[in-house]
Amino acid sequence: MSIIDELKWRGLVADCTDAAELEKKIAAPLTLYCGFDPTADSLHVGNLVPLLALRRFQLLGHHPIAVAGGATGSIGDPSGKSAERQLLTQEILDHNIASVKTQLAKLLDFETKQNPARLVDNASWTAGISFLDFLRDIGKHFSVNQMVAKESIRARMEDREVGISYTEFSYMLLQAFDFMVLCRDANCELQIGGSDQWGNITAGIELTRKKLGRQVYGLTLPLITNADGSKFGKTVAGAIWLAPKRTSVYKFYQFWINTDDRDVIRYLKYFTFLAQAEIESLEKQHAENPGTRIAHKALARAVTELIHGDIPTANSILASRTLFGEEIDPLSSGQDYFEIILGEVPTIEIKITKLGGLGVPLVELLVESRLCTSKGQARKDIEGGGIYVNNSRETNVTRSVTLRDLLFNKHFLLRKGKKNYIAVTAK
Repeated sequence: MSIIDELKWRGLVADCTDAAELEKKIAAPLTLYCGFDPTADSLHVGNLVPLLALRRFQLLGHHPIAVAGGATGSIGDPSGKSAERQLLTQEILDHNIASVKTQLAKLLDFETKQNPARLVDNASWTAGISFLDFLRDIGKHFSVNQMVAKESIRARMEDREVGISYTEFSYMLLQAFDFMVLCRDANCELQIGGSDQWGNITAGIELTRKKLGRQVYGLTLPLITNADGSKFGKTVAGAIWLAPKRTSVYKFYQFWINTDDRDVIRYLKYFTFLAQAEIESLEKQHAENPGTRIAHKALARAVTELIHGDIPTANSILASRTLFGEEIDPLSSGQDYFEIILGEVPTIEIKITKLGGLGVPLVELLVESRLCTSKGQARKDIEGGGIYVNNSRETNVTRSVTLRDLLFNKHFLLRKGKKNYIAVTAK
């Protein structure tokens, strides 16, 4: 299966220039690139599709380039935006690029000798060009009529309240210049990106033809939306980031676990490197019994391992199982997974000396932790079977919590109902 065939099977081809010619071209290794503007110090899940596509090309012997928009990022791409972005300082851009590079190393192989990935900054080839030189050498090749016909430009021009600044209007020229420079200096013949980049990509193809007399190609990938029409990668809490300091590994895993049943097979194709046979097997199992959520678990594990590694993923899975009520076995897992739980649920502290001897009445702890409003309510909840200690149901109102209940010699978990947890740390 060729890379184009695989992308088509995965539903990852939105549009392509000169498809027949490109099919012939990729029979041999070629150089391709995808750009990203470093508007934050982390990538988010919305960046994954094109970057994973770079990796798919690399696995088949092609040469991927990730272009950090140190220049274009200082302007902001109007594509798909309803308002102009806040302009960033060079210092912030440099910091963001350095931060994102560590994430790219998890997606692309920069160390292989055969076809290593490269990360370049487009500020390196725009910094020495004057405004007048750019207008003379590049701007003259663009018709304003053609530019305003591009969807990304036209949509903003039709919004009379917001409009589009000349700064953003010029973005297309800069991205086209990137493609031409990469073709000239790195023999880059293919640019990939989201479908909202079609206008920018075709502008680069035209500029390269006019300036270098060379044919280059463009391939766009679909912009991902959820089955309900909502924007992919957004939650009530905001964007899902790849950096754990912005989105914890546990929350990242939960994002994928909570995928809509209608989306899970699509997302297995989009966001994992699982083989076709394995995905088709998961699809069959999902259709027969969606309640097992076997496809969701496979998706969440695969993507979380890709971004965060095996051990943090395994710990997040254990934490997830615990917070969904599975019995806790501290002998089968290390303490790290419980540290994840401490970061996800409310916590209180008690003196460890109070747990000695007869311990502390569970009724008192339920009130102290505010899981119950009074001792009377606590007794009712215990008798009703709604109280759990370390995920074991407790129905004895005279039960006390002692040192024997401690997990890893320092924690225990109280729960009321299905989801109301309090983690208690003894110090």
